[in-house]
This record gives sequence, C-alpha cells and structure tokens, in this order.
Amino acid sequence: MEINRNLSEKAIEDFDWVRRAVEENDQQAYSELLGKYRETVFHAMMKMVRRRDDAEDLTMEAFAKAFAKLHTYAPTHAFSTWLFRIATNNAIDFIRKQKLDMLSIDDGHPQADHARDQMSQLQSEALDPEERFISQQRQSQLRELLLRLSEKYRQMIELRYFEELSYQEISERLTMPVGTVKAQLFRAKEMLLDIFNSQRLTPP
Repeated sequence: MEINRNLSEKAIEDFDWVRRAVEENDQQAYSELLGKYRETVFHAMMKMVRRRDDAEDLTMEAFAKAFAKLHTYAPTHAFSTWLFRIATNNAIDFIRKQKLDMLSIDDGHPQADHARDQMSQLQSEALDPEERFISQQRQSQLRELLLRLSEKYRQMIELRYFEELSYQEISERLTMPVGTVKAQLFRAKEMLLDIFNSQRLTPP
C-alpha cells in the first residue's frame, strides 16, 4: 500500500506499527498505539462529555473500534486523524443518545413523545434483519470472551454493560468503594481489549 509522502515522520512511524499489528498480529504494536494516543484521546473525550467515567469508557471504546477496523486504515492521512475521527463520531453518538434518553424519560416534557418516536425510528432504521443477526452474534462472541476473564473482572463488565448499572449501583451491589469499582472496571476493560486485539473481533 502506497504511503502519502506528505505525512510526517511520526505518522509514517505510526503506519509501521499499524502494519505490524495487522500483518503480524504484533501485540507490541497494539500496545504502542494505545500508549501513544490514550491520554490524548481521553482528554478529547473529556472536553466532549465532561465526565471522567464516561470519558474513560469512550476512550476504551474508541480504541476497541479502531483496532477492530485497523485493516481498513489507509496511509493517505495520519493514523491519529483516523483514530480521532472514530473517537469523535462515537462520542457524538453517545451524546445524542443521552439527550434522546433524557427527553424520553421525562413524561412532563413537551418533547417527550417526539423523543420516544425519534429513538424508536432510529433503532428500527439502524439495523436491518441481517445487521441485527450480526449484532446478536457479536454479543454472543463477547459473552464467550468474557469467560476468559477472572470472575471478579467478568462480573464488573456484566454489571456495567449488560445490566447497565452506574458505578454507585455497582458499589452498593458489591459493597466496595466506588474508587475500587472504577479501578477494577478499567482493568477489566483493558484485559477485554487485549482479547479483542488477539481475536481481531469487532466489539458490539
């Protein structure tokens, strides 16, 4: 694949890491890319959502999605540009869904019915039958991969993403400090991301 020679030395170096990750499944390459841009992506997410917990989740989601699509990256522009586009689009979707959810649960809001209709329409148009099947398959794959985590970390992922509990609710359920919940969940997400990388699966 031809590289855009107008790219900076840094971008060319990034492409070499991408190539090694895709062609050789080099775990060091994934780690280098993650370590190089994680803080920067996190700060960008913080500016968009202004909540540390959400920013951490969105950061890990961005890398999971980027690594799953790494084979589609073309060196016509910098890897960082491509990564931040994925992260930004993911954050915009998150913010949009939050706003619709807030309107839809507020029965007294004059736009509540409209918001519910919008959400229903978005959900029905978002996935055709084939896509819904693929989504279900990915959910099944995720549950299988969770079995490779220890019970402690698997429980964290299940409570947060399958039962959709808040950090405070998890803290109360497991009778542990919120700070411990956040630390263990962050570690669980890192471990799960490593599994995604090694399996080259697209996160649901």
